[in-house]
Formats: sequence, structure tokens, C-alpha cells
Amino acid sequence: MAEILFVTWDGGGNVPPAVGIAAELRRRGHGVRFVGHAAQRASLEAHGLDVEPSSHARPFSGLDSNNPLTLVRTFADRGLGRDVMDALDRRPSDVVVVDCMLFGVMEALRERGTPYVVLEHLYDAYFRGPWMKGPMGLGMRLLRRRPAASLAAARDTVVASLAALDPAGSRPHSDVSYVGPVVTHSPHEEGAPAVLVSLSTFRFPGMAECLQRLLDATAGLDARVVVTTGPAIDPASLRPAANQEVHRFVPHADVMPQMSLVVGHGGHGTTMQALAHDLPLVVMPMHPMLDQPMVGRSVEEAGAGRVVSKKATVEELATVIAGLLADGPHREAAARLGAAIRAMPGATNAADRVEAVLRNGAGAPGRPAARP
Repeated sequence: MAEILFVTWDGGGNVPPAVGIAAELRRRGHGVRFVGHAAQRASLEAHGLDVEPSSHARPFSGLDSNNPLTLVRTFADRGLGRDVMDALDRRPSDVVVVDCMLFGVMEALRERGTPYVVLEHLYDAYFRGPWMKGPMGLGMRLLRRRPAASLAAARDTVVASLAALDPAGSRPHSDVSYVGPVVTHSPHEEGAPAVLVSLSTFRFPGMAECLQRLLDATAGLDARVVVTTGPAIDPASLRPAANQEVHRFVPHADVMPQMSLVVGHGGHGTTMQALAHDLPLVVMPMHPMLDQPMVGRSVEEAGAGRVVSKKATVEELATVIAGLLADGPHREAAARLGAAIRAMPGATNAADRVEAVLRNGAGAPGRPAARP
């Protein structure tokens, strides 16, 4: 069996795909460990994962109000790369699975000749488009990182998404493999209409105000409304109605089988999880420069939901939510996408790709792995 090191960062939706793939590899008998930010240690260990020390990484927490410059420095951080090198010196690994945004880490791996697989936890169209060609990619280059070279040096790049929704899916790069979203699914539980409102675990400006407007918009619905605030928002700061319950955290996999509709922010993970349960979505993007608007548009264009503005009024939100809570073609569209997602078990397929890299010479640094 092989030793595999995962490298992640405290960003929210980027973590569950890595954890899901790691769990599948561990189930197959491989040794698995993580390197990430210090703020992640407790949550990763709660999954039963071994976590290496983060002694040199720049301090970072998704609960802080992080500006673009902070994010650029985090993604370019060679300190996190040094933590990875230290972990490899203590206990060598056959391959490293690294988050697609961590170019400081990729550069350290590339320079040493350590085999690595890049994990894209979002649409490839966004990552290689607005992210790489926009301020984040520019920031990497200004800090003298070489993102194109680092991506090219990877033994494989796995995209944990659905090609049918990703705008790049119809014309994928030859060096990427779509493995499907890393999500779980449970059968639908019959019951009264129910709406899940879940924006983000990351701290975005104005998120508390958006949650309160969504609460006000759903207060008159003849439906159960479950709201999750995440660690960034105090549930006690919100004013729920009688048909609403507010939690800091509820596992989506546990509650989605009971839901009829999801109101989210366009986070890739939440969106794919909802569609895996055949649930249409109302998407309220929290940040215009992230992938959320693209995710929302793809869902809307597929007929499985609607995009609403972060500044939408209570009345506007109430109209859209009531319309999607009812029956209609949007439910059939969501069910079609759900069937496609369930047919592509992301964790299983990604683990297969990692094992293919191992079989094709990952243990010999500098020798390209053949693609199966």
C-alpha cells in the first residue's frame, strides 16, 4: 500500500472533496495524512485524519475577513510548502494530492521533483479562466510563482465536478480528468415541504443581512425552513419565525433528504450536494469575483434553479422561492442532473486516478507518469 499526503487550506468548500477522496484511499488500505492551516487541525482530526504540524505557513482562517491580497499571499505561500517538505522528510510519501490554488506548495513540490496530483474542487472553466487570468493569477505571477509550469508538472489533475455543468466540460483540457463531484446521497424522505438555507462557512461581507432577508422572505411559507449559519455568523443574531429553525451547523448529507429546495450562495460543494438529491436551487452569490456567479448561471441555464442578487428585496426573494418550491420543470431538470452526479462517484473515481498515478511510476521523481 502507498503513502499519500494531502495539502489543503482553510477555505470551506475546498476541504470536503479532499477529505472524501482521502477517506476512500484510506478505505483501500493506503496511508493518508494532511498538511493544512493550523485552524483546520481540529476539524480534520475529527474525521480521524492524521494532521502534520503547520509551523511555517502564513496564519490564515476562513472565519476572518480576508482581503484579496491576503488570499494571494496565502495561495503563493512557500511557508506552507516548507511544512509539506518537512512532512515528507519525516515520512516520505509516494504521491502528494494538492489543492489547485496552492501554487506556493506546487512550486516547492515541482522544484524537488516530488510527484503530485492537483485537485480542482470547482469548475475548470472558472479556475483556468477568471481565477488564473484575473487578479489571483496575476498575484501569483507578481510573487514570482509559475502557475502554468506547476500545473503542467502535475502527474494528473482531477476535476471534482460534473462536465455537463462546467462550461469547460464540453472541451476539456487533455491534461484534466473529470471524476464527478465528491458528494454523498441518501434517498428522499417523504414529508412536508422544506427549504434549506445555507450560504457559506467562509466569512463574506453582508452575509448576516442576507440571511435575515432570506428568513423574512420564507417566514410566510407553508413549509419548514432550516437555516445554517456556519461558524462565521452567530445564530442568536438572527430573528427566525415560527416555521424556521436556525443552526450553526447541520450536516447537509443528513438534512437534504428531507428538503424540497435549497437556497445557497453558489458554492460548488453545496450546489452539487443539492443536485445529487434532485433538489432545485435558488443561488445568491456572495462574491462577484468567485466561482459562485458561474455556478449559479450553469444551474439556471440547465433549468434547475434561479440566480438572485445579493441585494434582492424580501418581496423578490419570496416570489422566487415560492415559485421553485412548487412543482414544475425545474424539478425534472434537477433530477436529471442528480442522476448524472450519482452515476459519477467522485471519491471513487478520484481515488482510481491517484492509484493510476501510483501504478505508473509516481515513486520515481522526475519520471512522467503514463496516463491510463
